[in-house]
Amino acid sequence: MYRKDLITAEIERLAQVLARIMGLKLEGDLAQAGLLFNETITNSFKLPIEILEDSDISNFKKWLAESDLSAEKLDSLSEFLYYELGISSERNALIASRLNLIYKILAEKHKVVHLVNFHRQEIIQQYL
Repeated sequence: MYRKDLITAEIERLAQVLARIMGLKLEGDLAQAGLLFNETITNSFKLPIEILEDSDISNFKKWLAESDLSAEKLDSLSEFLYYELGISSERNALIASRLNLIYKILAEKHKVVHLVNFHRQEIIQQYL
C-alpha cells in the first residue's frame, strides 16, 4: 500500500509539472517551458537529454531497457513526450519514434493498453 501511495503521489506531481509546462507554452514562454521539460526529464525520469535528443534511437532503446521504469512512470514519460510534438518536424520525428518504443514496452512487457495510447499511436504515425 505504501509503494502504491508513493507512486500515486509522484504521478500527481508529474501531472502538475506537465500542466505547468503546457501553461508556459500557451503563454508563449517557450524557453522556460523547455527548461522545465529538460529538468523534469533529467531529474524525474533519469533520462539524459543527450540520449533523448540523439538521432541514433539505439541509445534510447538501451536507456529504456536499463532504466526498467514502472508502467506508471513509462506512461507519465509518454505524456511528457507526447506534448512535445508540434515544435518542429525534426523534433516530431525524434519524439514520435521514442513514443512508439514506449507504447510497445507498455503493451508487451507491462500488458498496459490504453485507448488514448492507441489514438496517439495513430497520430504519431504522421510524424514518422
